[in-house]
Order: sequence, then structure tokens, then C-alpha cells
Amino acid sequence: MATRRFEIRLDPEREEHVEYFAEEEGLSMTDAVRRLLDGGWEDWMKERRRLAVDRIAAMEIEEMPEPDELARQMDAMYDLDLP
Repeated sequence: MATRRFEIRLDPEREEHVEYFAEEEGLSMTDAVRRLLDGGWEDWMKERRRLAVDRIAAMEIEEMPEPDELARQMDAMYDLDLP
């Protein structure tokens, strides 16, 4: 995978957090930042998916009729002759 150089400035507290994580996990600072970014990304995506589920669940969607009944309704609505 191609990589790009990216400069990030950290306040002392965040730098300590990254250093601690790197030491505990036996990682370089660069790999520690990558892992922390990946973890933050996954957490963010999980929250977005949870919110999407909440929005879908809140929708007032009527139950879908059985296929035969749906075909009859569509036929009546659009003057179609569906099998």
C-alpha cells in the first residue's frame, strides 16, 4: 500500500498517551498512531451504523403484503397484468 507523509502536532498529554500505547503494544510511534486512528475510525463507523439503524427503526413503514397480494395491488393500480 502506498503511503503519504503526514505531519501531526500533539499536545504533551496526547503525546504521552501515544507513547504509552506504543510502549505497551511494542509498536513504533507511527504504528501506534495508525492503530489508534483505525480504532477511532471503527468506533465512528459503528456509531454511524447504529444511528442509521435507529433512523430506519423510527420510520413508519407499513408491512409489505404477500407477493400475490402485491401483484394484485400493482395490477389494479397500474392496470398491469402481472403473473
